[in-house]
Amino acid sequence: MQHGFSQHLSQRQSQNMVLAPQLRQSLKILQVAALDLRATIAEELENNPALEELPMDGVSLDKTQDESDPGSTDDQREELRFDREFEVLAKMGEDFNDSFAQHGDTESYTTEDAERRQHFFDSLVGERSLQEHLSEQASLAECTSAVREAIHYLIGSLDDRGFLTATLPDLALLSKLPLDTVQEAKKLLNSFDPTGIGAADLPECLLLQLQAKGRGGSIAARIIRDHFALLTRRRLPDIARKMGFSIEEVQNSIEEIGGLDPAPGRRFAEDHNRVVVADVTVEKVAGEWIITLNDDYIPRVRLSRAYKDIIAKGHLNDQDRAYLREKMRAGKFLINSIEQRQRTIERITREILKVQLPFFEEGLSKLRPLTMTQIADVVGVHETTVSRALANNYIRTPHGIYPLKFFFTSGYEAQDGASISNTSVKDMIKALIEDEDAAKPRSDQELVGMLTGRGIPIARRTVAKYRDELGILPSNLRRRYD
Repeated sequence: MQHGFSQHLSQRQSQNMVLAPQLRQSLKILQVAALDLRATIAEELENNPALEELPMDGVSLDKTQDESDPGSTDDQREELRFDREFEVLAKMGEDFNDSFAQHGDTESYTTEDAERRQHFFDSLVGERSLQEHLSEQASLAECTSAVREAIHYLIGSLDDRGFLTATLPDLALLSKLPLDTVQEAKKLLNSFDPTGIGAADLPECLLLQLQAKGRGGSIAARIIRDHFALLTRRRLPDIARKMGFSIEEVQNSIEEIGGLDPAPGRRFAEDHNRVVVADVTVEKVAGEWIITLNDDYIPRVRLSRAYKDIIAKGHLNDQDRAYLREKMRAGKFLINSIEQRQRTIERITREILKVQLPFFEEGLSKLRPLTMTQIADVVGVHETTVSRALANNYIRTPHGIYPLKFFFTSGYEAQDGASISNTSVKDMIKALIEDEDAAKPRSDQELVGMLTGRGIPIARRTVAKYRDELGILPSNLRRRYD
């Protein structure tokens, strides 16, 4: 009994070792951006002689018709069929997805619960983290091994804003490194990108950014250094009187401060300079909404007919035949993965269009709450598959190009029963602030009252959070003096 159980375990481990790389390749193709897809496929073409690329005006992805050729013998067809391996791989994919299944689906979720859940799925396919970005710079820095070790420790001590979470003496004690080594490491970390990283607090973060711009001696820097408490209370007259400057000079300096990044660690999550190419387009043609997949960046590939003929002739030794069969298997799996990627994106887009039709018709204010679970249930895949299909992929709409994950957001139920996404609520907050009197800006509590008046129940801390995410200062820092 025990002996048989050990054999079973050995079999399963063997399958995982052989097939897991193909599963990883399928996931990579599913979540790669359109611009990067050609490079990913080109790499496979270079490494697999059993694949060949067709001209862009050639036939579509090959379905290996030779496998069903009635002229082939049973033995020859067996050399070209890999159905059993693909069935095993598909089962592995299901098991992989099931490992991420969430329990307690019947529980009710608050808006914050939904946002945390969304963050979990985003993190499955997220881009390089701030820590990875900083660690790469640390590996290239000219410093001693002790300082480099201290830098890595400091990087691990940063919060999501990019600030240190403890004092240098405490960090030196915890890391068992000399204080002067930790101090040198912090100085070097402060020179890394993004500017302002590794600061002890907000004033230091802002000063680091001004110093990097050659503005370390400016009025703005002096305000931060000497009068930060007055700045946070927007006491411009007091600042002007203490510094001997006019209200206008102080106002201009505060506007300069307002252009700095108060949380350089957070902005690293997205690269706003990358070239974006839509993977799918949704447009209205003759009164009907049409979904069009972008195939421009997908090379047309097929299994090499020459290699299939070599295998079919049966003149190879066992080693060569095994090598070619493995390459043919890998090639067919690549082709299937590309087709599956496009089908998955198309099906998800179709469901997004159904739910978010008011957005496509009228714009951002009509965006509705939507979860990955809703789409996964309809499409018939796991939430993690939806999450990966959304990663790095974009959709062109009548209102601009958006990440596919933009349409997945938690929300609120208005008093009239209508569902409103938190993205739409943010848009309302932004509009209310843009419409305010600059001399008497609206406080977060006033915004709560105005939103409640529109039938949207929302907490003040949530308004403050959304305002912060929009990059809008608190009301006391928005007030302008004539």
